[in-house]
Amino acid sequence: MDTGLEGRVVVITGASGGIGSVTAREFAQEGARLALHGNTRMDRVEELAEELPVDCTIHQADLTDPDETEKMFREIRSGLGSPDALVANAGIWPEEDVPVKDMTLDRWQRTVTTDQTSVFLCSREYFRILEKSGLDRASLVIVGSTAAVFGEEGHADYSAAKAAITYGLTRSLKNEIVRLAPEGRVNAVCPGWTRTDMAKPGIEDSDALEEVYKTRSLRSVGQPEEIARTIVFLSSHRLASHITGEVITVAGGMEGRVIHNE
Repeated sequence: MDTGLEGRVVVITGASGGIGSVTAREFAQEGARLALHGNTRMDRVEELAEELPVDCTIHQADLTDPDETEKMFREIRSGLGSPDALVANAGIWPEEDVPVKDMTLDRWQRTVTTDQTSVFLCSREYFRILEKSGLDRASLVIVGSTAAVFGEEGHADYSAAKAAITYGLTRSLKNEIVRLAPEGRVNAVCPGWTRTDMAKPGIEDSDALEEVYKTRSLRSVGQPEEIARTIVFLSSHRLASHITGEVITVAGGMEGRVIHNE
């Protein structure tokens, strides 16, 4: 199916990670031109850019820093042109389980700043570009988490940050983007457990995995490609032109309760 993304400029933050890198490959298959962001693992971003058969630029930036974020988007516009789509994927998941009664302010602030403030800063710069670009169509896809939908014990910081961008930000920005691009759209994708390096410790724990399987219809772990293709779908005006303000959970029918008792 033709997505209509050939030649379109797509910005992907966190392109060094499992979902980010696979998303870049899926967009490349559609012929999109890519701006690939990374921060601490630029070697992976460089390798990815060399691998992909489309025009790519690579950008290193701390997206919690407004000056670095502004500089990155300025360079993207200069190198590739005004972005047609932004995939706000960069973020962290602190591995250690910490109840909120024991959580330090430092951990809380680091998670919220990395997972929430960075998306605000990227969205702000993207919208500033849209104001000047003259584009009628634009797309922002925010990558949230099932933790935003159901919560996650021991990770209240992560759940709160992801919920803020998944619901409050997505549904506010869907109304703001149309003031700048009349056919602009903003949606969120919430992956469940997905086979990435970040989720590897939990996935390799067979007991933990069985407990997770009890909470979803499909007793399997998601693949990065399944998340990436949902992102591509939402970014395509041809396929998703009348979808905006939606939160799509890609988690095998997860409900946050026990479905299978054995």
